Amino acid sequence: MNAEDAQLTQPPAGSLFELVLLVPEAAVDDVSDALGALDALSVSVEDADAMTDAESALFGEPGMPPPKEGWQRSRVVALFPTDAAAREAAHLLPAQDFFEGCAVQGVRAVAEQDWVRLTQSQFEPVEITPTFWIVPTWHEPPAQAREVIRLDPGLAFGTGTHPTTRMCLRWIAQHGPVGPRVLDYGCGSGILAIGAAKFGAGDIVAVDIDPAAVESTRLNAEANHAQLSAGLPDLARGEHDLVLANILATPLKVLAPLLCEHVRVGGQLVLAGILARQAEELIEAYAPWVALQVSDEQDGWILMTAVKAEKV
Repeated sequence: MNAEDAQLTQPPAGSLFELVLLVPEAAVDDVSDALGALDALSVSVEDADAMTDAESALFGEPGMPPPKEGWQRSRVVALFPTDAAAREAAHLLPAQDFFEGCAVQGVRAVAEQDWVRLTQSQFEPVEITPTFWIVPTWHEPPAQAREVIRLDPGLAFGTGTHPTTRMCLRWIAQHGPVGPRVLDYGCGSGILAIGAAKFGAGDIVAVDIDPAAVESTRLNAEANHAQLSAGLPDLARGEHDLVLANILATPLKVLAPLLCEHVRVGGQLVLAGILARQAEELIEAYAPWVALQVSDEQDGWILMTAVKAEKV
């Protein structure tokens, strides 16, 4: 079953949504990491053959780490705050090289609970630098925070908890002011565009293919008093001092000519959503336009950057 086949009736108010995947053992770790990058609230791994003759025991002695990341046929269940977020993940994952042999089994609403309390318990303030923090609205900012982005889990990807988002924000903080014109391509919640505004950018465009992400970006920008324009990808026009794209490796490769076209000569390109082992693929894909390099690494994810040079 593909993502388009996984249809739901009108979900109950207050529901969360599960994306259910069938994943071979060798891909469990990469798929789980990618779901984290797509801001799944939680990821669980189960034996897809549980309660059948094919069920197999995985765990060894009590207190010892599991000998494997998953079962030969694992069911990976990721929890998302909205139906749109779950379906976007279901659309993006099959395009990744590590998804070979995996299958999307469907998206389903989860029975209503006290999701507000449950979600709030999972999100604490996130340190980007000692003086730059992402703080949910139900928390007070830390005393040492000089720059704060107020952001709650919501309609779109990007809450600041994943290494890819944190590395992008850390780069912005370390290189600000980042220049007047900034493009955030694949903006999700708008967190990177808002970060750019906090560190000196004045002409910011944030685009995404998902209308829910565009609306989320507008609302989050308003809540953070950040001036920006948000819309669908056709809003992105002309050249910018900084182009940010925190997506995943496969769409980043496809978008290489477009993203590089939007960077002015002397401008910066910052890419994230890339596993460390995918670095050479990205370097090769962008070589006709810029020389990418790894600028940061965290938990197996890397940040890649380049300065656009004049054509010789």
